[in-house]
Amino acid sequence: MASNLKPLADRVLVEPIEDEEVTAGGIVLPETAKEKPQRGKILAAGPGGRDENGKPVEMEVSVGQTVLFAKYAGTEIKLDGKKLLILRQSDVLAIVE
Repeated sequence: MASNLKPLADRVLVEPIEDEEVTAGGIVLPETAKEKPQRGKILAAGPGGRDENGKPVEMEVSVGQTVLFAKYAGTEIKLDGKKLLILRQSDVLAIVE
């Protein structure tokens, strides 16, 4: 699926990781009450961008890594029934190790 999409420049294709739908107290959260995911797995990454002088800048993230990203960042797309995000590398806040 992700092999059909190749992000350009400094963009990455991320599959958001949905958090648990039941609280620790056993309350089931409806879709409208859930926070937007801020964690995801990188499925594809572009080759990198360029700095203000036109020099290539390598990507700091790679395919397979789990990352944290800004809450309302990126463009949401649907592919094969899955919600995916296309983000700029600058929208990625941290790599989860």
